[in-house]
Amino acid sequence: MKKTTVINSELSTVIAGMGHMDWLSIGDAGMPVPLGTKKIDLAVTKDLPRFIDVLENVLSELAVQKIYLAEEIKTVNPKQLTAIKALLPDIEIVFLPHVELKRDLAQTHAFVRTGEMSAYSNIILESGVTF
Repeated sequence: MKKTTVINSELSTVIAGMGHMDWLSIGDAGMPVPLGTKKIDLAVTKDLPRFIDVLENVLSELAVQKIYLAEEIKTVNPKQLTAIKALLPDIEIVFLPHVELKRDLAQTHAFVRTGEMSAYSNIILESGVTF
């Protein structure tokens, strides 16, 4: 059995296959996933698992150099933005309109769906390198 923190086999496989500058997205239960984009559905029920818990778990194994967030998170969900910044304090943040973030999901290796029910709890992680 795997000893590290990401034990979901699909998610672990995606993370292991990521290279420098590849994208992985994590989002709330309502985010539409483009056809053709792999969806790893972790949602069990409302707020289980929470977005921030899944993000923290993924960050335990994925080197991240940049993140993409919806501009709207600043005003609609500032608490979530603060939590994201706390987990990624020195990482560049690119804010873009939510409609663009949704469009860009088609370029990600996978979308990880959580049970999160708070607006704009969506992120694209750009993979960094460990050396």
